[in-house]
Amino acid sequence: MDQKLARDVRLLKYSSAGLTLICAVLLLSAFQSGQKTKFQEIDVERLNIVEPDGKIDLAISNAARFPPPVMSGKVMKRSGEVGKGTPGMIFFNGEGEEQGGLAWNSRRKDGRYSAGAALMFDQYKQDQTIGLQYSDENGKRTAGLMVWDHPDTPITDIWDKSQEIAKMKPGPERDQAQKRLAEEWGAQRVFAGKRSDKSAALVLSDTKGKARLQIIVDPSGNPKIDFLDADGKTIYSLPPAR
Repeated sequence: MDQKLARDVRLLKYSSAGLTLICAVLLLSAFQSGQKTKFQEIDVERLNIVEPDGKIDLAISNAARFPPPVMSGKVMKRSGEVGKGTPGMIFFNGEGEEQGGLAWNSRRKDGRYSAGAALMFDQYKQDQTIGLQYSDENGKRTAGLMVWDHPDTPITDIWDKSQEIAKMKPGPERDQAQKRLAEEWGAQRVFAGKRSDKSAALVLSDTKGKARLQIIVDPSGNPKIDFLDADGKTIYSLPPAR
């Protein structure tokens, strides 16, 4: 009986191993044949959409695994709210470089909160050139369409300069270097939306980011058009100031 039992156990093991192998082969064949696999629900920390050659097109990620910006093979760091960690998705162009994305976040601390969301599209080898953005700082909300103007200089060159400036000792020289870099980076040229003071505004700016024309409807419903000089001083208004 003991020998028969041992033989039966061995046969059962062989049968189980064979069945597992057959299932594995069938499953692999299904994937290789291009058949669809349907899920009712799936949990994942990051999902990469890639081309047949492995080049990434889109990354959908949680905050912890949100991809860093990559340009010309150089990995950089994010700034602002996105740099603190936020879930979202990043679009990549045919060269595997970041080309825009969608991000959102909210935080609460000491009885106050901040929240925001942004859909951005990047200039080739540069920062965002057009976007929709919402920002809420404990009830002070801004939402609108923005357009930026960036130079042809690759963002990687500007990034390298920013890292050199970060190594400089605090002082006037460093402040001037940061100011020159900010001007080289580019500027916001257009804003159309609602501002934190509850006014609706269309703001057109020059290449240095200085507002030169504003069309505003204030919170009370009063319309106004302001023409400004390079220093931000109003030179003409409609209706004219009394």
